[in-house]
Amino acid sequence: MKQGRFIALEGGEGAGKSTQARLLAEALRARGLEVVTTREPGGTPGAEAVRALLLDGVEGDGGEGWNPRAEALLFAAARSDHVHRLIRPALARGAWVICDRYLDSSRAYQGGGGGLSDADIATLHGIGSDGLLPDLTLLIEVSPQVAMERLTLRDTHGSDRIGGRDAAYHARVAQAFSAFAAAEPARFARIDGNGDPQATHAGVLDALAGLPE
Repeated sequence: MKQGRFIALEGGEGAGKSTQARLLAEALRARGLEVVTTREPGGTPGAEAVRALLLDGVEGDGGEGWNPRAEALLFAAARSDHVHRLIRPALARGAWVICDRYLDSSRAYQGGGGGLSDADIATLHGIGSDGLLPDLTLLIEVSPQVAMERLTLRDTHGSDRIGGRDAAYHARVAQAFSAFAAAEPARFARIDGNGDPQATHAGVLDALAGLPE
């Protein structure tokens, strides 16, 4: 049995990753492939519990949230469980895994946005998830104006603890994603996400054309 493929979708708030993950999964299933869709933080019961701690906070914290180092540790712990219980077993049986966010979100949010070093985040990933990387990372890029318009429509009941951070934080996140893609062009495919979902989906399929099934 051949090994499956691991595809991660990355990008800032309002990039449309969840929509693109769904469209990609539908396209791959139409080819007769087994596809597992998942997300980070989350994907397993344990990781989903950590997701709630990260995005919703805990009672009595006064809305302050986690400091960047604690946040990075929680993300790494959730990812370790996710990789061990869901991602690696799916890949081993030949499935394609489509993940909405993965390691590069930690690098961009806790690193670029929160100020932690890339080396520290890589160390946590090496310990927690044995350094597993996607076969391809699709970076969906949108302008700040488009992102804001989409978030206004999406977050009618408010943002989570991370999504609701200030514009300067999210600008640092976007800059970090851009720098990662520029430094590792073999691992990243940059997709223009400013158009309608089908136009972006076409870009995603083009980017995957070189990956063997």
